[in-house]
Amino acid sequence: MKLRLTGPVLLIGLGIGLAGGLAGCKVGPNYIKPSASAPPTYQEAPTKDAQAGSWKIASPADPALAGDWWQMFADPDLSRLEQQVATTNQTLKAAEANFRAARASITVSRSQLAPTIGVSPAIGGVRDSLNQPYFNPNEANGGEGSFSLPIDMSYEIDLWGRIRRNITATREEAQASAADLATARLSLQAELALDYFNLRATDAQLRLLEDTVKAYQEALQLTQDRYDEGVTPLSDVSQARTQLEAAEVIRTDLSNDRAADQHAIAVLIGEAPADFHLDPLPRSEARSTLPIIPVALPSQLLERRPDIASMERHMAAANEQIGIAQAAYYPTLSLSGSAGFLGTSALNWFTWPSRFWAVGPTLSQTIFDAGRRKAGVVIARANYDATVANYRQTVLASFAQVEDNLAALRILQTEADQQRAATRSAEQTLDLFQTRYQGGVDTYLQVITSQTAALQNERNDIQIQLRREQASVLLIKALGGGWSTQQLPPV
Repeated sequence: MKLRLTGPVLLIGLGIGLAGGLAGCKVGPNYIKPSASAPPTYQEAPTKDAQAGSWKIASPADPALAGDWWQMFADPDLSRLEQQVATTNQTLKAAEANFRAARASITVSRSQLAPTIGVSPAIGGVRDSLNQPYFNPNEANGGEGSFSLPIDMSYEIDLWGRIRRNITATREEAQASAADLATARLSLQAELALDYFNLRATDAQLRLLEDTVKAYQEALQLTQDRYDEGVTPLSDVSQARTQLEAAEVIRTDLSNDRAADQHAIAVLIGEAPADFHLDPLPRSEARSTLPIIPVALPSQLLERRPDIASMERHMAAANEQIGIAQAAYYPTLSLSGSAGFLGTSALNWFTWPSRFWAVGPTLSQTIFDAGRRKAGVVIARANYDATVANYRQTVLASFAQVEDNLAALRILQTEADQQRAATRSAEQTLDLFQTRYQGGVDTYLQVITSQTAALQNERNDIQIQLRREQASVLLIKALGGGWSTQQLPPV
């Protein structure tokens, strides 16, 4: 049995063979991940003997942060709300849609490695006019029909790696989109936790103000009774009433803050504010406990932050664009062909004599472009240099965020101890002046002053606790929230 190589088969075979032979040829630089310096340890890290409070230096035996990091706060309400963010937040859904689009773009880029085949059947008729200029009447006829079924093929042979580099760049952009999705998820989860803790701190202040208003009402009644008995002047009653009304103003203002926090949480979990309500914690329940956060070495942070991973993937994609720009200096080889049937009627449309074919390669080369290709390479290199700078800046900013919150947790722990001592002193002072006032030793101004100081110190207690909770959340976010580059999809 002999195999006969006809014209189109031979040319197509030669084209495919040439493409296979040159498949390994790619112009442009190979990607080497640029370095980003990392300090050996964090400046704000305490010595091992001094470790205490809300974080510690991680050892190999310590479990890493998990993806559901909010479980560390042991707050059922917070955990329930965080679960809703992952499924109902609209910003997160948009980021997920962007990732799906980026992943589908890989198929679009990969399709350029295969020939494009199309078919365009057509049926038509034409009759020439006898009155048209320069027409030979002897060639006149009653019209003719045309029945065609062409199958067209076009194929660009990737001689210099332009298509393959474009596929690689698209894959890297898709991975960057996946890292952007993880960054958006972590940011929204952290934002929810911050709003939640702010709301709980407002609840604690509202309870404090309710107790304060009740105590001020009793003080006002006591002062009114002493005035009725002629023991104290009317100014004491006026001062007591002013103190009570001022506390009521603060309580009303806090109610507005709570409403705003509740509305923000509703939007984050994808609900209308009118449909969402979060009850205050019962007095018997304490606020969330501060977790002990394991902090790894700075060098590991580069593999833990999705925003750093995104910048690194953009950097790799920008490197591929340099090769794509350099490939424009070289000729382009395309293979095109067309085959099918062309008849004058439906009767002879698919007969063997009606067959036709045309095939051939095309080599194109730009000779003069007034510096367009050179400028394209310069632009690609400049864009790559910009992504390198952005990558290193993101790394530096991430170290600063970790340092900021390590310092905040360390300093706030000391501040909390100092504030508790100040609060105890203020409460003791208030008790002493109230007793001395009832005994007629001091004026009511001393009671007013001590009441104001006690309330302010008690509110400071709550605010410092809130700042410690916020610093814990921000530290977890700065550490990547348990994410790792191993979670990037193998697109």
